[in-house]
Amino acid sequence: MPELFEFEKLEAPAARRSVTVRRLRVSAHLAWRILTHEKGRTALALVGVFIAILLVFIELGFFVAVPQGGMLVYGHMRFDLLLVSSDYQFQAQPWQFPLARLTDAKSVAGVTRVTPIYFAGGTWQDPGGGVKLDVFLIGCDPNGQPFRDGDIERQQNMLAETDTVLVDDQTRSIFGPLTTGRKIDLDGRQMTIGGRYRLGTGFLGIGVVLMDEANFFRVTHRRQDPVNLGLITLAPDADPAKVATALRQKLPGDVQVFTRQELTRHEDSYWTTRTSVGLIFGSGLLVSLIVGIMVLYQTLATQISRHLPEFATLKAIGYGDASLAAVVVIESAIVVVAAFVPAAIAAFVIYGVIRAQTLLPLAFSPANVAGVLATVLIMSVGSALLSVGNLRRADPAEIF
Repeated sequence: MPELFEFEKLEAPAARRSVTVRRLRVSAHLAWRILTHEKGRTALALVGVFIAILLVFIELGFFVAVPQGGMLVYGHMRFDLLLVSSDYQFQAQPWQFPLARLTDAKSVAGVTRVTPIYFAGGTWQDPGGGVKLDVFLIGCDPNGQPFRDGDIERQQNMLAETDTVLVDDQTRSIFGPLTTGRKIDLDGRQMTIGGRYRLGTGFLGIGVVLMDEANFFRVTHRRQDPVNLGLITLAPDADPAKVATALRQKLPGDVQVFTRQELTRHEDSYWTTRTSVGLIFGSGLLVSLIVGIMVLYQTLATQISRHLPEFATLKAIGYGDASLAAVVVIESAIVVVAAFVPAAIAAFVIYGVIRAQTLLPLAFSPANVAGVLATVLIMSVGSALLSVGNLRRADPAEIF
C-alpha cells in the first residue's frame, strides 16, 4: 500500500505542541487516509449511515409529533382548567358528563367562566347524493369565545345563523370545495357553509365542522345535557393548581380536572404508552440506531482487518492501544458527520411533505437536529468501541 500513512511527515511535530495534541492530529490524519484509500467501501458506509440517520429523523419526528397532534385543537382553546369525564381517553373520545358539574364548578372561588363544548361524529354528503364521508362536529356557544382564533371571532355572528356552519380549512380535499354558500348535508340536514377557519384537525378526523349549540343540537338531535368538555377560565390572580384541587374536592368522581400542564402530560402518555404509536415509532427509532451501529461496526471492523499490518507497524514504533482506538473513533465520527448533513436536508424536505399530507405538526427544530446529531455521534462512538477489539490482533510479533 504505497505511502498510506507517510510516517516521516507525521513524526515531525513542532516542539511547542504537547504529545497528546500531536497524537490526536496524527490519529485524525490516519483516519482520513484510511477512509479515502478505499473510496468505494467508504461510499457504501456513508449510504448505510445516511439511511440510518434519516430513519432516526423520521421516527423521532413522528414520535414527537403524534402527541402534539393530540394537543393541536386544545392549543387554540381558551381555558385555564379543563373539566372532562372520568372516562376521558383523548380529545376525540372524551365521553360525557352532566352539565350540572359546570354549574357546580362556577361556584368555586377563582372560577370566572365555564363554557361547555359538544363533540359528535356525523356524515357529510352533497345534497344531490354521492359518497357519505365521516366528519367531526363541534358545538359551542360563540359568545363564550371558547376559541383563540381571529377567523372564528370575526364570524361569530355567522355561527348564530340557522343551519350555518364553519369548516376548518384543513379538512381534506375529498370533501369538495369549502366555498362560502355551498350547501351540504350533515346527518341528513341541509346546512350552509358560512365560512372557514384554521385550527387544524389533529386526530379529530379528516374533516371538522364548527357550529353553535342550537345548530349542533338540530343536526345531532342531542340535548344540552350532557356535555363533552368544560372550559374553565380563572381570575387573573387565581392559582390553577389550587383551584383544580378545590374543584376535585367539590365535584363528584364522575369528572376529572386537568390543568394545561397535566393535560399535556396525559395526552403524551396516552399516545406514547397506551396506543401503538409509542411501540411503532419508539421501536423504529431503536431499530434505526441499531442499523446505524451495525453498519458502522461492519465498516470499521473491515477496515481494521484489511489494515492490520499498518496498525501493527504503528504499534511497533510506539503507538499504544489508546492512540489506535482514537483513529477508529475519529474515523467513525467522520463517517457520521459526513452522512448527517445530507440526511438532515432530506429529513427537512420529507417533514414538509408529511406535514402537507397528514397535517401532523412535524417540526424540524434546532433542538431536534441537535438531539439527533448528539445521538448519532454517541452511536459512532459505540460502533468504534465495538470494533476496536479487533486491534488486539495487530501484534507486530505475530504479523511480522
